Amino acid sequence: MKQIAPSVLSADFGHLAEQVHIINESPATLLHVDVMDGVFVPNISFGFPVMESLRKHSTKPLDVHLMIVHPEKYVERFCDAGAWSVGFHLEAVDDPRPALELIRRKGVRTCLTINPDIDVHRLDPWLGEVDMVLLMSVFAGFGGQKFIESTYDKIRYVKQQIVQRGLDTLIEVDGGVNETNAATLFAEGADILVAGSAVFHAPDMSEAIRRMLQ
Repeated sequence: MKQIAPSVLSADFGHLAEQVHIINESPATLLHVDVMDGVFVPNISFGFPVMESLRKHSTKPLDVHLMIVHPEKYVERFCDAGAWSVGFHLEAVDDPRPALELIRRKGVRTCLTINPDIDVHRLDPWLGEVDMVLLMSVFAGFGGQKFIESTYDKIRYVKQQIVQRGLDTLIEVDGGVNETNAATLFAEGADILVAGSAVFHAPDMSEAIRRMLQ
């Protein structure tokens, strides 16, 4: 099933509750929450209080993307704050097992993420260990970047591995997603598309999501 996960990082925080309610009524499946620490990426977003507030207002499951160092210190708190899934960057840890196990114990879906400059083959050992993989199609840390075309090759490779191994791991893509490339991304094997500016900066947010799904 094709899914769109609007990224709240691109929302108007002066009208956040109002915009979340629009997403609630839209065909979006998830609400994507980007958490940045100013260390792993050169930007800072928000933490637990905003996350808990989003949980109160959103009827869509919260898809949490941690762009932080030492994710193992925080994954349980994000699970407790209402996350449906918690993902972190493979390149941020020496061994993802401890953090993945903490997330699993909370009954929350697991996700591993890689930036565009990370070899996609590094995901191979983990495809059967996680519920989702998130392929960044821009560099993590800032919204509004241009889509990196080599992402298509990565999607095709990961999808091939999933099919050959009989896995049901989902592929999520984040960065530069819009109405122009959504259809191709789904066709190449993506299951979930994270869209920020293309949704929250659109005149009609629900209609923008519908067009990407079509």
